[in-house]
Amino acid sequence: MANIRDTRSAGAKVGLFFAYVVMVFFAVMAIGPLVWLVLSSFKTTTEYQLHKLGFPRKWVIINYVDAWKRGKFPTLIFNSVFYTGITTVVTLALSFMASFAFAKIPNKATKALHGSFIIGLLLTLQSIMVPLFLMINWAHLYDTRLGVLLPYIGIAMPMAVYLATDYIKSIPDALVESARIDGASYLRIFRSIIVPMASPVASTVAILTVTGTWNEFMLINILTSKDKLKSLPVGIQNSAVALSSDFGKQFAALVIGLIPMLVFYLAFRKEITKGVAAGAVKG
Repeated sequence: MANIRDTRSAGAKVGLFFAYVVMVFFAVMAIGPLVWLVLSSFKTTTEYQLHKLGFPRKWVIINYVDAWKRGKFPTLIFNSVFYTGITTVVTLALSFMASFAFAKIPNKATKALHGSFIIGLLLTLQSIMVPLFLMINWAHLYDTRLGVLLPYIGIAMPMAVYLATDYIKSIPDALVESARIDGASYLRIFRSIIVPMASPVASTVAILTVTGTWNEFMLINILTSKDKLKSLPVGIQNSAVALSSDFGKQFAALVIGLIPMLVFYLAFRKEITKGVAAGAVKG
């Protein structure tokens, strides 16, 4: 028995060792390019061309100052925060109200309406870009913030409704029925019962909406032509093109673009982990 236990223990240690090796390898593969990008952003173009790897011999802070000014990052960051914040709040509110109706209010029309939202999951952004552009242009919303927000909210709704409806269905019907017997309106039930109990999936929806809206690139390119309405990903691309001959400033612009999402993850990493884990499991 002792030999069997020793063999199992040795096998477990070997397996654990290889598991750590794999995790360290992938961690290095993920973090390594970021470290290289940050180090390269402090180099001059000449130094980068001569020494692409390693620490900079002279830390050129002015790269960030020039990239910040030439890239118009204050405007870009404001636009991204504005689009992401409004889209996330409106998507959460509308999707949860719709999902409550689909999951807990019996009606012949709810199945058809729910199915129309689910169809949205099958549509790719590339397939609706031209119709969206024509509709926005026809409604005279081209080059407006509203013309950007409406498609963003519409694109985020199908996944949000799908996740929220599936989660709200797992909430016991007895709670809703008891509240109705006590005279509570559907609005009161939604506010006092559904919203608190569905907070885990709300975190999941919020995370997906924030990351998807913040990183969106193609749609805003065709819905706006004014630089004052562009978001951060578009601005980073424009900066990369404008600074293509100055590698240090180009890398500095990329680092500036990475910082907001990195701060978002570090600030809400616990909520992100809990939200994704809880939202993926009903009940």
